[in-house]
Amino acid sequence: MIEKLTTRQQEILDYMRRANQQTGVMPSTREIQHFFGFASQTAAMGHLRALEKKGAIQRLPGKARAVVFPEELDREQIVDIPIYGSIAAGMAEDQAQEQDGCLSIDVCSLGLRESAKTFALKVRGESMVDAHICDGDTVVLEFKRPRNGDIVAALIDGETTLKRYIKRTGEPAFLQAENEMFPDLFPARELVIQGVMVALLRSAA
Repeated sequence: MIEKLTTRQQEILDYMRRANQQTGVMPSTREIQHFFGFASQTAAMGHLRALEKKGAIQRLPGKARAVVFPEELDREQIVDIPIYGSIAAGMAEDQAQEQDGCLSIDVCSLGLRESAKTFALKVRGESMVDAHICDGDTVVLEFKRPRNGDIVAALIDGETTLKRYIKRTGEPAFLQAENEMFPDLFPARELVIQGVMVALLRSAA
C-alpha cells in the first residue's frame, strides 16, 4: 500500500509515469533534476528514495534506469535490451558494434514479443527526420528479415547506417533517406541488414 505522498513527491511520480508512457523508459535522475530545477542529482535521488520507501516505486538492482511501478512487477514483461553504441542517420560510416549498457523496458507497452531478439542503438544525424527519427533518439531493432519499406540498421559496403529498406521487384535493394537533403545509398558490393526497427524511444524534454 502506498503511503501518503507530499505535493512534490506526487509531482515527480506523475512526471515519471508520463515520461514512461511517452518514451517507454523511465527518466534518469539527471532528467528529473533538470525538469524540476533541482540543484543536483542528489536531490532527485533523495526524492526517489522517499518514493521507494512509501511504496510508490521500486528500484531494481543491476538494471538501467532501474525504477518500475509496483504494478509492473506482476506483468513480468520487463526485459533488458542491449545498447550497441550509436548509429549514423546521415551518411554511412564505420561503426564498431560494442555493447554500451542496456535498456530495461516493458515489451508489452512497445508492442514487442517477449521472445523477440532485440537490441538498441542511439541515433546520430538528421537523415531520417521525415520519418520522425531525430538525432538523440533511441531505436529498438529486431533481428529478422526486412520487408520493403522497413526502417533498418544496415551494413552497406562495410559501413553502418539507419535508413529505409527499399526492394522493388526485379531491382537491387537500396537504402532510402527520409530527408531530401541526404542521398539514397546504393550498394556497390554488399548490403547486410543488421536489424529492423520495431520501436522508437525519445527522452522526455
